[in-house]
Amino acid sequence: MKSQPKVAKFFIGLMVLGGLASLSDGLLHMHPWHPAQFATMLALAILAARLKLKLPGLHGNMSVYVPFILIAIVDLSLFEALIIAAVSTVAQCFPKGRGRPKALQTLFNVSTVAVAVGLAELIFQGTMPVPAAWGSDSLLLSLGVASFFLAQTIPVATIISLTDGGSAPRIWLTIFHLSFPYYVLSTGVTSLVTTASHRIGWQIPLLVLPVMYGVYRSYQLYFSQPETSVRPVVLAKAAGAN
Repeated sequence: MKSQPKVAKFFIGLMVLGGLASLSDGLLHMHPWHPAQFATMLALAILAARLKLKLPGLHGNMSVYVPFILIAIVDLSLFEALIIAAVSTVAQCFPKGRGRPKALQTLFNVSTVAVAVGLAELIFQGTMPVPAAWGSDSLLLSLGVASFFLAQTIPVATIISLTDGGSAPRIWLTIFHLSFPYYVLSTGVTSLVTTASHRIGWQIPLLVLPVMYGVYRSYQLYFSQPETSVRPVVLAKAAGAN
């Protein structure tokens, strides 16, 4: 950490406490496991987490595994969704080729995604009260993904501001510009897959990996163009845009 290490470490500590709170909630409200579905979603999320994109102007990357986390939140228990999110986030943190992930960065990333999963779960499952007019499945899904997005990106922008300087709102706007369309796509994919899964079978998410690979290749080709650039910022690795 280059500047304000005490404040940055304090913030990381708060995120770790938030992640532990989500994990505790998952343990306290455990439901019967879905072994085959859980194992499948975990494998898909890990594979998608390794499809990492180097974003222009950002010292970080984006993986295409968010839809699998969202599907796990909707279809599985909170504890199962937390395990899938945490393990796939650790997998994403490993650099390509040789090398090990940075321990503090990985801890922050896992804690951040745990908080995001816990918050989204409260909305998806109707635990958090919302106005009656917002009670439809599609609106709850949109609210849940919005909360997941904010819980992912705001802490990232904050830790960048604390460690490397710069305006946190301005950094967040840069992250928003690059990652928001991906989250909109993830919302649509999650809605289609969960609806089809409830009518056809839980195996439907297997079809999502080729789709997300296509998204990965499209982003890769687009960002390889020389005219594609954004204002440089230092971006910590976290789920989604990281």
